[in-house]
Amino acid sequence: MTNRLSATLRPRLWGATALALLLGGCSQFEPYQRADLALPSQWATAPSEGPRTTSGVPAAAPLPWQDFVQHEPLQALIEQALRHNLDARLAQRQMAQLQAQWQQRQAAQAPALQAAAQSQLQGNADGAAQANRYQAGLQVANWELDFFGRLQSLSEAARAQYLASAEAERFVRVSLVAGVVAAWLEVQSAHALLEVSQRSVANHEASLRLVQLRLQHGTASALQRQHSEALLQAARVAQARQQRQLQLALHQLQQLAGPLHDPAASTPAPLPSGTDALSLLQPVAVGLPSEVLLLRPDVQAAENRLAAAQAQIGVARAAFFPRISLTAQLGSASTELAGLFAGGSWGWTLAPQALLPLFDQGANRAGLVAAEAERDIARLQYEQAIQTAFREVRDALASQAFLQAEYTAQQALWQAESQRAQLSARLLALGSTSQLELLDAQRSAFAAEQQWVQLRFALLHNRLALYRATGGH
Repeated sequence: MTNRLSATLRPRLWGATALALLLGGCSQFEPYQRADLALPSQWATAPSEGPRTTSGVPAAAPLPWQDFVQHEPLQALIEQALRHNLDARLAQRQMAQLQAQWQQRQAAQAPALQAAAQSQLQGNADGAAQANRYQAGLQVANWELDFFGRLQSLSEAARAQYLASAEAERFVRVSLVAGVVAAWLEVQSAHALLEVSQRSVANHEASLRLVQLRLQHGTASALQRQHSEALLQAARVAQARQQRQLQLALHQLQQLAGPLHDPAASTPAPLPSGTDALSLLQPVAVGLPSEVLLLRPDVQAAENRLAAAQAQIGVARAAFFPRISLTAQLGSASTELAGLFAGGSWGWTLAPQALLPLFDQGANRAGLVAAEAERDIARLQYEQAIQTAFREVRDALASQAFLQAEYTAQQALWQAESQRAQLSARLLALGSTSQLELLDAQRSAFAAEQQWVQLRFALLHNRLALYRATGGH
Protein backbone atom coordinates (compact mmCIF):
# COMPACT_ATOMS: atom_id res chain seq x y z
CA MET A 1 0.00 0.00 0.00
CA THR A 2 2.90 2.32 0.77
CA ASN A 3 4.39 1.84 -2.69
CA ARG A 4 1.01 2.34 -4.31
CA LEU A 5 0.49 5.56 -2.33
CA SER A 6 3.94 6.81 -3.25
CA ALA A 7 3.35 6.08 -6.90
CA THR A 8 0.12 8.04 -6.74
CA LEU A 9 1.55 11.07 -4.90
CA ARG A 10 4.90 11.38 -6.67
CA PRO A 11 3.56 12.89 -9.94
CA ARG A 12 1.40 15.30 -7.93
CA LEU A 13 4.35 16.39 -5.79
CA TRP A 14 6.49 16.97 -8.85
CA GLY A 15 3.69 18.94 -10.45
CA ALA A 16 3.16 21.05 -7.33
CA THR A 17 6.91 21.70 -7.12
CA ALA A 18 7.09 22.78 -10.76
CA LEU A 19 4.06 25.03 -10.30
CA ALA A 20 5.61 26.59 -7.18
CA LEU A 21 8.84 27.32 -9.04
CA LEU A 22 6.93 28.81 -11.97
CA LEU A 23 4.72 31.01 -9.80
CA GLY A 24 7.61 31.95 -7.53
CA GLY A 25 9.14 33.79 -10.45
CA CYS A 26 6.04 36.01 -10.48
CA SER A 27 6.66 37.41 -6.99
CA GLN A 28 5.85 41.11 -6.72
CA PHE A 29 8.18 41.63 -3.75
CA GLU A 30 11.00 44.10 -4.45
CA PRO A 31 13.78 44.48 -1.85
CA TYR A 32 14.48 48.08 -0.85
CA GLN A 33 17.64 49.63 -2.25
CA ARG A 34 18.96 53.00 -1.09
CA ALA A 35 19.09 55.54 -3.87
CA ASP A 36 22.40 57.18 -4.70
CA LEU A 37 22.68 60.41 -2.74
CA ALA A 38 25.04 63.19 -3.79
CA LEU A 39 26.51 64.12 -0.40
CA PRO A 40 29.42 66.53 0.09
CA SER A 41 32.51 64.86 1.52
CA GLN A 42 32.83 67.43 4.32
CA TRP A 43 31.08 70.39 5.86
CA ALA A 44 31.59 73.56 3.86
CA THR A 45 31.35 75.72 6.97
CA ALA A 46 33.57 73.64 9.26
CA PRO A 47 36.46 75.63 10.79
CA SER A 48 39.84 74.21 9.87
CA GLU A 49 41.04 74.37 13.48
CA GLY A 50 38.17 72.31 14.90
CA PRO A 51 38.71 69.33 17.20
CA ARG A 52 39.70 65.98 15.77
CA THR A 53 40.02 62.51 17.17
CA THR A 54 43.15 61.52 19.08
CA SER A 55 44.54 59.75 16.02
CA GLY A 56 44.16 62.88 13.89
CA VAL A 57 41.48 61.20 11.76
CA PRO A 58 38.04 62.82 11.66
CA ALA A 59 35.55 61.06 13.90
CA ALA A 60 33.29 58.72 11.94
CA ALA A 61 30.52 58.11 14.47
CA PRO A 62 28.26 60.22 16.67
CA LEU A 63 29.56 61.07 20.13
CA PRO A 64 27.98 59.04 22.99
CA TRP A 65 26.29 61.28 25.53
CA GLN A 66 28.35 59.74 28.35
CA ASP A 67 31.45 61.18 26.63
CA PHE A 68 29.74 64.41 25.62
CA VAL A 69 28.60 65.31 29.15
CA GLN A 70 31.58 65.77 31.46
CA HIS A 71 29.65 66.66 34.66
CA GLU A 72 28.66 63.75 36.93
CA PRO A 73 25.57 65.36 38.54
CA LEU A 74 24.25 66.15 35.06
CA GLN A 75 24.95 62.57 33.95
CA ALA A 76 22.88 61.34 36.90
CA LEU A 77 20.00 63.60 35.85
CA ILE A 78 20.15 62.25 32.29
CA GLU A 79 20.08 58.66 33.51
CA GLN A 80 17.10 59.46 35.71
CA ALA A 81 15.30 61.02 32.74
CA LEU A 82 15.98 58.03 30.52
CA ARG A 83 14.45 55.76 33.16
CA HIS A 84 11.37 57.78 34.08
CA ASN A 85 10.50 60.16 31.24
CA LEU A 86 7.06 59.39 29.84
CA ASP A 87 8.00 60.11 26.21
CA ALA A 88 10.89 57.65 26.42
CA ARG A 89 8.71 54.96 27.99
CA LEU A 90 5.97 55.53 25.41
CA ALA A 91 8.46 55.19 22.54
CA GLN A 92 9.75 51.92 24.01
CA ARG A 93 6.27 50.42 24.21
CA GLN A 94 5.44 51.52 20.67
CA MET A 95 8.62 49.85 19.47
CA ALA A 96 7.70 46.63 21.31
CA GLN A 97 4.23 46.72 19.74
CA LEU A 98 5.60 47.04 16.19
CA GLN A 99 8.17 44.32 16.86
CA ALA A 100 5.35 41.95 17.86
CA GLN A 101 3.40 42.87 14.72
CA TRP A 102 6.45 42.09 12.59
CA GLN A 103 6.75 38.69 14.29
CA GLN A 104 3.09 38.05 13.49
CA ARG A 105 3.71 38.83 9.81
CA GLN A 106 6.68 36.50 9.79
CA ALA A 107 4.67 33.69 11.36
CA ALA A 108 1.94 34.09 8.71
CA GLN A 109 4.37 32.91 6.01
CA ALA A 110 4.66 29.45 7.58
CA PRO A 111 1.81 26.95 8.05
CA ALA A 112 0.19 26.86 11.47
CA LEU A 113 -0.22 23.30 12.73
CA GLN A 114 -3.06 22.65 15.11
CA ALA A 115 -4.83 19.72 16.67
CA ALA A 116 -8.43 19.32 15.53
CA ALA A 117 -11.27 17.21 16.94
CA GLN A 118 -14.80 17.15 15.61
CA SER A 119 -18.02 15.37 16.36
CA GLN A 120 -20.88 15.47 13.86
CA LEU A 121 -24.41 14.33 14.62
CA GLN A 122 -27.03 13.91 11.87
CA GLY A 123 -30.76 13.51 12.31
CA ASN A 124 -33.87 12.74 10.27
CA ALA A 125 -37.04 14.79 9.83
CA ASP A 126 -38.43 13.50 13.13
CA GLY A 127 -35.38 14.84 14.96
CA ALA A 128 -34.03 11.41 15.83
CA ALA A 129 -30.29 10.86 15.53
CA GLN A 130 -29.29 8.74 12.59
CA ALA A 131 -25.50 8.74 12.53
CA ASN A 132 -22.51 10.07 14.38
CA ARG A 133 -19.13 10.89 12.90
CA TYR A 134 -15.99 11.55 14.91
CA GLN A 135 -12.74 13.02 13.59
CA ALA A 136 -9.38 13.79 15.26
CA GLY A 137 -5.96 14.65 13.91
CA LEU A 138 -3.56 17.40 12.84
CA GLN A 139 -4.74 20.24 10.66
CA VAL A 140 -3.28 23.09 8.59
CA ALA A 141 -6.06 25.60 7.95
CA ASN A 142 -6.03 28.18 5.14
CA TRP A 143 -2.28 28.42 4.75
CA GLU A 144 -1.63 30.96 2.00
CA LEU A 145 0.99 29.90 -0.52
CA ASP A 146 2.92 33.11 -1.09
CA PHE A 147 3.66 32.64 -4.80
CA PHE A 148 3.24 36.36 -5.55
CA GLY A 149 5.09 37.82 -2.57
CA ARG A 150 2.09 39.31 -0.76
CA LEU A 151 3.01 37.89 2.64
CA GLN A 152 6.69 38.58 2.13
CA SER A 153 5.90 42.20 1.28
CA LEU A 154 3.69 42.53 4.33
CA SER A 155 6.44 41.06 6.48
CA GLU A 156 9.03 43.42 5.02
CA ALA A 157 6.73 46.40 5.56
CA ALA A 158 6.20 45.38 9.19
CA ARG A 159 9.96 44.89 9.65
CA ALA A 160 10.70 48.34 8.23
CA GLN A 161 8.03 49.91 10.43
CA TYR A 162 9.60 48.22 13.45
CA LEU A 163 13.05 49.50 12.50
CA ALA A 164 11.58 52.97 12.00
CA SER A 165 10.07 52.79 15.48
CA ALA A 166 13.44 51.69 16.89
CA GLU A 167 15.09 54.72 15.30
CA ALA A 168 12.23 56.91 16.53
CA GLU A 169 12.86 55.58 20.03
CA ARG A 170 16.55 56.42 19.66
CA PHE A 171 15.61 59.88 18.42
CA VAL A 172 13.43 60.36 21.51
CA ARG A 173 16.38 59.36 23.71
CA VAL A 174 18.76 61.75 21.91
CA SER A 175 16.17 64.53 22.11
CA LEU A 176 15.62 63.76 25.79
CA VAL A 177 19.34 63.93 26.52
CA ALA A 178 19.57 67.23 24.63
CA GLY A 179 16.45 68.54 26.39
CA VAL A 180 17.79 67.70 29.84
CA VAL A 181 21.16 69.29 29.05
CA ALA A 182 19.46 72.40 27.62
CA ALA A 183 17.20 72.77 30.66
CA TRP A 184 20.17 72.23 32.98
CA LEU A 185 22.13 74.91 31.11
CA GLU A 186 19.18 77.28 31.50
CA VAL A 187 19.17 76.60 35.25
CA GLN A 188 22.90 77.23 35.55
CA SER A 189 22.68 80.33 33.35
CA ALA A 190 19.88 81.70 35.54
CA HIS A 191 21.94 80.91 38.67
CA ALA A 192 24.95 82.76 37.23
CA LEU A 193 22.94 85.78 36.07
CA LEU A 194 21.13 85.89 39.41
CA GLU A 195 24.47 86.00 41.19
CA VAL A 196 25.58 88.91 38.98
CA SER A 197 22.30 90.70 39.66
CA GLN A 198 22.62 90.18 43.41
CA ARG A 199 26.13 91.63 43.42
CA SER A 200 24.93 94.54 41.31
CA VAL A 201 22.05 95.21 43.75
CA ALA A 202 24.47 95.14 46.70
CA ASN A 203 26.86 97.54 44.94
CA HIS A 204 24.09 99.98 44.01
CA GLU A 205 22.65 99.85 47.51
CA ALA A 206 26.06 100.79 48.90
CA SER A 207 26.39 103.57 46.32
CA LEU A 208 22.96 104.93 47.17
CA ARG A 209 23.81 105.03 50.88
CA LEU A 210 27.01 106.89 50.06
CA VAL A 211 25.20 109.41 47.84
CA GLN A 212 22.56 110.03 50.53
CA LEU A 213 25.29 110.62 53.09
CA ARG A 214 27.06 113.05 50.79
CA LEU A 215 23.77 114.75 49.99
CA GLN A 216 23.26 115.40 53.71
CA HIS A 217 26.68 117.04 53.86
CA GLY A 218 26.08 119.05 50.70
CA THR A 219 28.70 117.33 48.53
CA ALA A 220 26.21 115.60 46.22
CA SER A 221 23.20 116.76 44.27
CA ALA A 222 19.62 115.46 44.16
CA LEU A 223 20.25 114.48 40.53
CA GLN A 224 23.05 112.17 41.62
CA ARG A 225 20.77 110.61 44.22
CA GLN A 226 18.00 109.99 41.63
CA HIS A 227 20.51 108.51 39.21
CA SER A 228 21.79 106.15 41.87
CA GLU A 229 18.22 105.24 42.84
CA ALA A 230 17.32 104.47 39.20
CA LEU A 231 20.33 102.18 38.77
CA LEU A 232 19.43 100.34 41.99
CA GLN A 233 15.87 99.74 40.83
CA ALA A 234 17.11 98.54 37.42
CA ALA A 235 19.36 96.03 39.18
CA ARG A 236 16.41 94.83 41.29
CA VAL A 237 14.31 94.38 38.15
CA ALA A 238 17.08 92.24 36.65
CA GLN A 239 17.29 90.24 39.89
CA ALA A 240 13.54 89.52 39.91
CA ARG A 241 13.67 88.56 36.23
CA GLN A 242 16.46 86.06 36.85
CA GLN A 243 14.61 84.57 39.84
CA ARG A 244 11.58 84.02 37.60
CA GLN A 245 13.71 82.50 34.83
CA LEU A 246 15.37 80.20 37.37
CA GLN A 247 12.03 78.84 38.58
CA LEU A 248 10.76 78.25 35.05
CA ALA A 249 13.99 76.47 34.08
CA LEU A 250 13.75 74.28 37.20
CA HIS A 251 10.17 73.32 36.34
CA GLN A 252 11.22 72.33 32.81
CA LEU A 253 14.14 70.27 34.10
CA GLN A 254 11.99 68.54 36.71
CA GLN A 255 9.43 67.58 34.07
CA LEU A 256 12.08 66.10 31.81
CA ALA A 257 14.12 64.38 34.52
CA GLY A 258 11.36 62.30 35.98
CA PRO A 259 8.74 62.06 38.72
CA LEU A 260 7.41 65.39 39.91
CA HIS A 261 6.75 64.06 43.42
CA ASP A 262 10.47 64.47 44.15
CA PRO A 263 11.42 67.83 42.60
CA ALA A 264 14.40 68.20 44.94
CA ALA A 265 16.15 65.40 43.07
CA SER A 266 15.89 67.47 39.89
CA THR A 267 17.03 70.78 41.41
CA PRO A 268 20.73 71.20 40.64
CA ALA A 269 22.81 73.48 42.82
CA PRO A 270 24.74 76.37 41.25
CA LEU A 271 28.15 75.50 39.88
CA PRO A 272 30.94 76.11 42.40
CA SER A 273 32.78 79.40 42.06
CA GLY A 274 35.69 79.14 39.67
CA THR A 275 34.21 76.23 37.67
CA ASP A 276 35.04 76.38 33.98
CA ALA A 277 31.57 75.96 32.50
CA LEU A 278 32.96 75.37 29.01
CA SER A 279 34.64 72.16 30.24
CA LEU A 280 31.29 70.60 31.18
CA LEU A 281 30.44 69.59 27.60
CA GLN A 282 32.91 67.91 25.26
CA PRO A 283 33.41 69.77 21.95
CA VAL A 284 31.98 67.81 19.01
CA ALA A 285 34.47 66.94 16.27
CA VAL A 286 33.89 69.15 13.24
CA GLY A 287 35.68 66.74 10.90
CA LEU A 288 32.73 64.36 10.80
CA PRO A 289 32.16 62.99 7.28
CA SER A 290 28.82 63.96 5.84
CA GLU A 291 27.73 60.30 5.57
CA VAL A 292 27.40 60.30 9.37
CA LEU A 293 24.19 62.29 8.96
CA LEU A 294 22.61 59.27 7.27
CA LEU A 295 22.98 57.55 10.68
CA ARG A 296 20.93 60.21 12.46
CA PRO A 297 17.94 58.49 14.07
CA ASP A 298 15.38 60.75 12.40
CA VAL A 299 17.01 60.19 8.99
CA GLN A 300 17.19 56.42 9.60
CA ALA A 301 13.53 56.41 10.67
CA ALA A 302 12.54 58.27 7.50
CA GLU A 303 14.48 55.79 5.36
CA ASN A 304 12.84 52.81 7.06
CA ARG A 305 9.42 54.36 6.49
CA LEU A 306 10.39 54.66 2.84
CA ALA A 307 11.33 50.95 2.80
CA ALA A 308 7.95 50.11 4.37
CA ALA A 309 6.13 52.15 1.72
CA GLN A 310 8.11 50.39 -1.00
CA ALA A 311 7.08 47.01 0.42
CA GLN A 312 3.43 48.04 0.43
CA ILE A 313 3.64 48.44 -3.35
CA GLY A 314 4.43 44.72 -3.54
CA VAL A 315 1.30 44.04 -1.48
CA ALA A 316 -0.81 46.19 -3.83
CA ARG A 317 0.61 44.51 -6.94
CA ALA A 318 0.03 41.02 -5.51
CA ALA A 319 -3.67 41.88 -5.14
CA PHE A 320 -4.01 41.57 -8.95
CA PHE A 321 -2.98 37.89 -8.80
CA PRO A 322 -4.73 34.82 -7.39
CA ARG A 323 -4.53 34.13 -3.65
CA ILE A 324 -3.82 30.44 -3.28
CA SER A 325 -4.44 28.80 0.08
CA LEU A 326 -4.21 25.26 1.31
CA THR A 327 -6.08 23.33 3.96
CA ALA A 328 -4.79 19.88 4.88
CA GLN A 329 -5.65 17.35 7.54
CA LEU A 330 -4.11 14.11 8.69
CA GLY A 331 -5.98 12.00 11.22
CA SER A 332 -8.59 9.42 11.94
CA ALA A 333 -12.35 9.30 11.30
CA SER A 334 -14.98 6.86 12.54
CA THR A 335 -18.69 6.56 13.18
CA GLU A 336 -17.94 5.04 16.55
CA LEU A 337 -15.98 6.84 19.22
CA ALA A 338 -14.44 3.59 20.37
CA GLY A 339 -13.11 2.88 16.88
CA LEU A 340 -11.69 6.34 16.24
CA PHE A 341 -8.08 5.19 16.41
CA ALA A 342 -8.61 1.67 15.14
CA GLY A 343 -6.75 0.30 12.18
CA GLY A 344 -7.98 1.48 8.80
CA SER A 345 -9.53 4.66 10.17
CA TRP A 346 -6.55 6.86 9.28
CA GLY A 347 -6.55 9.14 6.26
CA TRP A 348 -5.68 12.55 4.92
CA THR A 349 -7.34 15.38 3.03
CA LEU A 350 -5.82 18.11 0.89
CA ALA A 351 -7.96 21.06 -0.21
CA PRO A 352 -6.22 23.81 -2.21
CA GLN A 353 -8.17 26.95 -3.07
CA ALA A 354 -7.48 29.81 -5.50
CA LEU A 355 -9.29 33.16 -5.53
CA LEU A 356 -8.75 35.27 -8.64
CA PRO A 357 -10.01 38.86 -8.65
CA LEU A 358 -12.22 39.50 -11.68
CA PHE A 359 -14.21 42.66 -11.02
CA ASP A 360 -13.62 44.96 -8.03
CA GLN A 361 -14.71 48.34 -9.45
CA GLY A 362 -11.10 49.52 -9.60
CA ALA A 363 -10.31 48.89 -5.91
CA ASN A 364 -7.04 47.08 -6.64
CA ARG A 365 -5.93 49.72 -9.14
CA ALA A 366 -6.71 52.47 -6.63
CA GLY A 367 -4.81 50.55 -3.96
CA LEU A 368 -1.72 50.41 -6.17
CA VAL A 369 -1.93 54.13 -6.99
CA ALA A 370 -2.28 54.93 -3.28
CA ALA A 371 0.73 52.74 -2.41
CA GLU A 372 2.87 54.41 -5.07
CA ALA A 373 1.83 57.85 -3.83
CA GLU A 374 2.69 56.82 -0.27
CA ARG A 375 6.11 55.65 -1.49
CA ASP A 376 6.70 59.00 -3.24
CA ILE A 377 5.67 60.89 -0.09
CA ALA A 378 8.03 58.78 2.02
CA ARG A 379 10.88 59.44 -0.41
CA LEU A 380 10.30 63.20 -0.26
CA GLN A 381 10.15 63.06 3.54
CA TYR A 382 13.42 61.13 3.58
CA GLU A 383 15.12 63.73 1.39
CA GLN A 384 13.59 66.45 3.54
CA ALA A 385 15.03 64.85 6.67
CA ILE A 386 18.50 64.79 5.09
CA GLN A 387 18.25 68.44 4.03
CA THR A 388 17.15 69.42 7.54
CA ALA A 389 20.08 67.51 9.03
CA PHE A 390 22.59 69.27 6.77
CA ARG A 391 21.10 72.68 7.55
CA GLU A 392 21.23 72.07 11.32
CA VAL A 393 24.89 71.03 11.17
CA ARG A 394 25.83 73.98 8.96
CA ASP A 395 23.97 76.39 11.25
CA ALA A 396 25.68 75.02 14.35
CA LEU A 397 29.13 75.16 12.73
CA ALA A 398 28.58 78.67 11.38
CA SER A 399 27.52 79.87 14.82
CA GLN A 400 30.42 78.15 16.52
CA ALA A 401 33.23 80.31 15.13
CA PHE A 402 31.33 83.59 15.48
CA LEU A 403 30.18 82.82 19.01
CA GLN A 404 33.73 82.05 20.09
CA ALA A 405 34.98 85.33 18.66
CA GLU A 406 32.10 87.23 20.26
CA TYR A 407 32.69 85.53 23.61
CA THR A 408 36.40 86.40 23.60
CA ALA A 409 35.69 90.04 22.73
CA GLN A 410 32.92 90.29 25.33
CA GLN A 411 35.22 88.86 28.01
CA ALA A 412 37.80 91.54 27.19
CA LEU A 413 35.06 94.21 27.30
CA TRP A 414 33.86 93.04 30.71
CA GLN A 415 37.40 93.08 32.10
CA ALA A 416 37.94 96.59 30.75
CA GLU A 417 34.65 97.86 32.19
CA SER A 418 35.42 96.25 35.56
CA GLN A 419 38.79 97.93 35.67
CA ARG A 420 37.16 101.25 34.75
CA ALA A 421 34.67 100.85 37.60
CA GLN A 422 37.47 100.08 40.09
CA LEU A 423 39.52 103.03 38.87
CA SER A 424 36.49 105.35 39.10
CA ALA A 425 35.91 104.26 42.70
CA ARG A 426 39.52 105.06 43.63
CA LEU A 427 39.39 108.42 41.85
CA LEU A 428 36.12 109.30 43.55
CA ALA A 429 37.73 108.58 46.93
CA LEU A 430 40.49 111.03 45.97
CA GLY A 431 37.96 113.56 44.71
CA SER A 432 39.23 113.36 41.11
CA THR A 433 35.98 112.21 39.48
CA SER A 434 32.23 112.49 39.99
CA GLN A 435 29.69 110.10 41.47
CA LEU A 436 27.91 110.01 38.12
CA GLU A 437 31.08 108.73 36.46
CA LEU A 438 31.34 105.91 39.00
CA LEU A 439 27.66 104.97 38.59
CA ASP A 440 28.00 104.90 34.82
CA ALA A 441 31.11 102.69 35.07
CA GLN A 442 29.32 100.28 37.44
CA ARG A 443 26.29 100.11 35.15
CA SER A 444 28.49 99.36 32.13
CA ALA A 445 30.44 96.71 34.03
CA PHE A 446 27.20 95.04 35.17
CA ALA A 447 25.80 94.96 31.61
CA ALA A 448 29.09 93.65 30.19
CA GLU A 449 29.26 90.84 32.77
CA GLN A 450 25.66 89.84 32.09
CA GLN A 451 26.34 89.62 28.37
CA TRP A 452 29.54 87.66 28.99
CA VAL A 453 27.69 85.10 31.12
CA GLN A 454 24.98 84.75 28.47
CA LEU A 455 27.57 84.20 25.72
CA ARG A 456 29.36 81.58 27.81
CA PHE A 457 26.19 79.53 28.05
CA ALA A 458 25.38 80.29 24.40
CA LEU A 459 28.64 78.53 23.53
CA LEU A 460 27.51 75.51 25.52
CA HIS A 461 24.10 75.57 23.81
CA ASN A 462 25.94 75.65 20.48
CA ARG A 463 27.92 72.54 21.42
CA LEU A 464 24.65 70.90 22.39
CA ALA A 465 23.09 71.88 19.05
CA LEU A 466 26.04 70.38 17.17
CA TYR A 467 25.85 67.19 19.26
CA ARG A 468 22.18 66.81 18.45
CA ALA A 469 22.57 67.80 14.79
CA THR A 470 25.19 65.10 14.20
CA GLY A 471 22.87 62.45 15.61
CA GLY A 472 24.05 62.03 19.18
CA HIS A 473 24.21 58.57 20.64
